[in-house]
Amino acid sequence: MSTAIEVRDLGIRFRKNRRGRRTFKDLFAPASRRVRAGEFWPLRDVAFAVQPGEAIGVVGRNGQGKSTLLKLVAGVLIPDEGSVHVRGGVAPLIEITGGFVGDLTVRENVRLAAGLHGMTSAEITRRFDGIIDFAELRDFIDTPYKHLSSGMKVRLAFAVVSQLDEPTLLVDEVLAVGDKAFREKCYRRIDEILKGGRTLFFVSHNERDLRRFCTRGLYLDKGRLIMDGPIADVLDRYNADYNA
Repeated sequence: MSTAIEVRDLGIRFRKNRRGRRTFKDLFAPASRRVRAGEFWPLRDVAFAVQPGEAIGVVGRNGQGKSTLLKLVAGVLIPDEGSVHVRGGVAPLIEITGGFVGDLTVRENVRLAAGLHGMTSAEITRRFDGIIDFAELRDFIDTPYKHLSSGMKVRLAFAVVSQLDEPTLLVDEVLAVGDKAFREKCYRRIDEILKGGRTLFFVSHNERDLRRFCTRGLYLDKGRLIMDGPIADVLDRYNADYNA
């Protein structure tokens, strides 16, 4: 069976300055103004494989490389060492503002964001009502995105991404922002996705959610993968280290 995600000797290097990685502008900046700060590796020597249909939970304290790993799997970041191979596409729910434009309406943003994620015009038209109704934004369909509350923005992002047919769903903590009723709706949708045989790669600090959805865990500490095993065992190890 082909792996859904294969990570080999993965590493990425960041610069120790407020802008993070070196920008294109830096290449043309005067030598006296170029950042010469040191570098650090938020992830290094990380290796694992995910089988199709697995539900993986990624745990670790803040700043240990969890979201960076998710962005590498999504293709948002490019590694400096090693490789990431993903079979098929990914449906990324990583940053709630990604792909949305403040001055465009909800209606316009659904078409824009869904198109950026690879949906055809016909697919967007067919799924449009389902997206709006799932997001519970029928009364705000012609409201500019910038006037939505943070909860509404989360609902819209999840509604769009959860309609994608990609084999792997990437989720990074965003469900914590929605209200209780909407979180339960999202949970039911994730259950449906998992029952359909798709893969879940889930970064979260919510132990209840991790135990509910995931069967396997990856524990990152200081950018290194220090444990890969059943989610209950990984959480026990993480909690023991955290409380030590």
